[in-house]
Amino acid sequence: MVRLGLALIWLLHFLPMRLLAHIGAGLGGVLYALARSRRNVVLTNLRLCFSALDDDARTRLARAHFRAFARSLLEHGILWWGNKTDVQALVRIEGLEHWRSITDRPVILLAPHFIGLDMGGIRLAAEYRLNSVYSRQKSAAADAIFIHGRTRFGLTSLFPRQEGIRPMIKALTRGEPVYYLPDMDLGARDSVFAPFFGVQTATITGLSRIAALARAVIVPCVTRQLPGGAGYVVTLYPAWRDYPSGNAAADAERMNAFIEARVREMPEQYYWLHKRFKTRPPGEPNPYGR
Repeated sequence: MVRLGLALIWLLHFLPMRLLAHIGAGLGGVLYALARSRRNVVLTNLRLCFSALDDDARTRLARAHFRAFARSLLEHGILWWGNKTDVQALVRIEGLEHWRSITDRPVILLAPHFIGLDMGGIRLAAEYRLNSVYSRQKSAAADAIFIHGRTRFGLTSLFPRQEGIRPMIKALTRGEPVYYLPDMDLGARDSVFAPFFGVQTATITGLSRIAALARAVIVPCVTRQLPGGAGYVVTLYPAWRDYPSGNAAADAERMNAFIEARVREMPEQYYWLHKRFKTRPPGEPNPYGR
């Protein structure tokens, strides 16, 4: 099934982007109807984060998320098999000066889990040295294509998440930037509870720990999907001052507050399919039921 899906993505990547976006939106509607368990995860996340919305509004937002996610999934074909010119046409870069102006310290690009995450990372890696972390996939075919897509321009090394932070620190001390994705629930280990949309959320402290050990600067980096098949824009923000602070909880809260502000700008594009609130403080039930 995975190989069939990859073959379909390869075939569709030859289509014009506007048509591909239209097909992706249609596929999102189908996935919303059929993927019951993931639909429930999305709706649970939205209920926790947007409690002021009524059920109908959250349902509309969930449907919009599935459309945006499915579109990005199909557009990965351009990232994986298009040439460099195709990738540059798919994704525009803004705010590059915030990264390039830092010459005396290594840089961590803080890249939250929006649906355009790969678009931004691969677009930057097409022109700049950029290391990153990845999680091994259950499917060998999917694992191979993800690694190929993220390293195909020859300027990227990928570090398995299971190896911890040491490879990232070594890369940073060599002066090589790291595209870092720290906003997932990886359990209680190396995490603190920090608010995210008012919910106490297990937040890994890797960003502040790595920054302290490597004396690295944090430059936030967020990728937005544009409407109508117009591609994506990856935006780099001004470097954070006074980070890390020496207080892991305060640093986690700062990171979550930044991500929350970006989510509110484009709520349909955050990766709501992930069980972000699975790890709970002692005594609190798992909101997903299991």
